[in-house]
Amino acid sequence: MNKIGLIIVGIFVIVGGFLALDGMYTVHVTRSALVLQFGRPVAIKTEPGLHFKVPMLQSVEYYDKRILELDPQPQEVILKDQKRVNVDSFMRYRITNPLEFKKKAVTQANFLQLFGGRLNSEVRAAVGQVLLADMLSPKRDDIMAVITKEIRAEAKEFGVEVVDVRIGRTDLPRATAESVYNRMRSQRVAQAAQLRAEGAEIKARIQSNADRERTVILAEAERQARILRGEGEGQQTRILNDAFGRDPEFFAFYRSMEAYGKALGDGTTMVLSPDSEFFRFFNEIGKGSNKK
Repeated sequence: MNKIGLIIVGIFVIVGGFLALDGMYTVHVTRSALVLQFGRPVAIKTEPGLHFKVPMLQSVEYYDKRILELDPQPQEVILKDQKRVNVDSFMRYRITNPLEFKKKAVTQANFLQLFGGRLNSEVRAAVGQVLLADMLSPKRDDIMAVITKEIRAEAKEFGVEVVDVRIGRTDLPRATAESVYNRMRSQRVAQAAQLRAEGAEIKARIQSNADRERTVILAEAERQARILRGEGEGQQTRILNDAFGRDPEFFAFYRSMEAYGKALGDGTTMVLSPDSEFFRFFNEIGKGSNKK
């Protein structure tokens, strides 16, 4: 009887210990707890520390009070100018009312799936009303503000506070990117060809002006040279005429020597007799000296 009693007492101790442990739970400072009874929410505990519940009948679900992130898959959106872009968006949120969250979303996975679709839908609606240039300008902030306003109103019903909504990367699809690249390349090639043509035209104009100026300068130089040459020849003629007037015989000799100089080039040999016309002047000079 004593052994049976001890066994019964032991069983009660074990069961009591199990029930005591099952009736206690701890709430961390970063989490809130939702107490469920037969799957229905009955209490919310947000204060950190040790708390109690009805063993076996009640269970506890924990929800993170920190800022969480929802990052759905990127989607392709058609813009107002009919261009296609791949838009990557994400949302930061905080669960402020676990009871409403449990009623509406049931589970965290359901919420992520549901609001991932809603976020993409709002992004698609807002981005589809703007041009590609707007997505690459400060107007991008206005687009995100519109999306944030709409998604906050929807999230409030789920006991969720939307902290921020952002559009991350905005990329062109591969085919569109290649098309844009080819168009930009064609424009750059056309611009380069136009600049080269304009450069060639400017070069030809400068060359033409330079050639015209060169022709003018050469013509003016030739004119000045002719004038100077004429003046020099005139002065030479006057000097020779003056010399001819003073000594006609010497002038005749000079003219003969000049003629011989023009007729005979360098290295030319000419044989003359002593009584030739060439030596006439020298002979006369010699006779004059002997008379003296």
